[in-house]
Amino acid sequence: MSASAERKLEFGGIPGNLAMIFGLPVFTAYLYFAVRFNDGRLLPSADADVGGFFASLVPTPSAAAFYLTWFLAQAALQRWAPGKTVLGTELPGGGRLPYKMNGVASMLITFGGVAALHLSGLWSLAQLHDEFGAILSVMTLFCYAFSAFLYVYGKRHGQGTRLSGSFIHDFWMGTGHNPRVPPGPGGLDLKFFCEARPGLLLWVVINAAFAYVQYTRHGFVSTSMILVGAFQLIYIIDYFVNEPAILTTMDIKHENFGFMLCFGDLAWVPMTYSLQAHYLIDRVPELPLWAAALIVAVNLLGLYIFRAVNLQKHHFRSDPDNALIWGKKVEYMTTAQGGKLLVSGFWGWSRHFNYVGDILMALSWSLPCAFGSVLPYFYPIYFAILLIHRERRDHHFCSQKYGEDWARYCERVPYRIVPGIY
Repeated sequence: MSASAERKLEFGGIPGNLAMIFGLPVFTAYLYFAVRFNDGRLLPSADADVGGFFASLVPTPSAAAFYLTWFLAQAALQRWAPGKTVLGTELPGGGRLPYKMNGVASMLITFGGVAALHLSGLWSLAQLHDEFGAILSVMTLFCYAFSAFLYVYGKRHGQGTRLSGSFIHDFWMGTGHNPRVPPGPGGLDLKFFCEARPGLLLWVVINAAFAYVQYTRHGFVSTSMILVGAFQLIYIIDYFVNEPAILTTMDIKHENFGFMLCFGDLAWVPMTYSLQAHYLIDRVPELPLWAAALIVAVNLLGLYIFRAVNLQKHHFRSDPDNALIWGKKVEYMTTAQGGKLLVSGFWGWSRHFNYVGDILMALSWSLPCAFGSVLPYFYPIYFAILLIHRERRDHHFCSQKYGEDWARYCERVPYRIVPGIY
């Protein structure tokens, strides 16, 4: 089987790609239906407000104006906000691209601007709650149009790797690896930009909107809402403080930029990762102090593992011959192709120990919602499945790339994610 034929099999081949291209937006809308119009229950009930749900999905001029303004404002900040420039990892064809690391400045300007607009009365956070469905529809239409542009742009500028020749598959996976507008190292890197700015920052603002709506309805913001908002805000702050580490992730290094990443970054992240805060607006579980303290401990442990493991990999890939882990020079295996596989520190415990931190954080985001419904636990369940699938894809990719060297590496580091278990 050719490399391109194998590529077609990813994510279920053409039938699977089609199912996700149309199914992911539908499922995102369904989660919104479940939390807002189905009393927070996962399965449809007889008293669900189906008519109200469909009416709320109709795009409005104000929803379109909000999202297009938001997207363009974030693009302007990515382009012109102050920040240092760093070089990414080596490209498949050689060379390294420059990236402007101004996430912290963009975050502060964004949050300051949103607060100023809300407090001045020129715009209200409540719009994000009241027009959530309309904004979701606008986002979805935008992602389809933007992905069509990415398909044509990638084809025209010949940036893509591992193309299949199938329109459906290449629309899903993308035809450009590092599409920049205008083309060239000095252009705006669309994949890097969409990976974080519009979606992650909007996620935090949506959480703030849900907390504000809870306050207007009940006269207070619950402990559970505060915990969820604080945990996810800390995650975002940590992400931008350590922004250069994104350059060594699988998405930036290996994936093309198509509908899969486009919809995931721009719509799926802000509209589903805010599910817990959405659920908590009218649900205030009693959370004793000991339970809150335990949830905080789970979150901090997960955040530490996630960041420490990823920083070890980032420092190693940035300077493999001089990097230190736990005060000692790193250990690595050199492949026949000249690549280096890290086998010390957390990366000697398992091949993806960082995923343990991801799962612990995901769980801590749901625990404040208590156990009245399985719906708030959708994220950790989905995320665990996603990470296992991603680890399997990474394993297949590396076994194809490194051959017998990868088999030797797996003997040295036998566990995939959880040491001693998996």
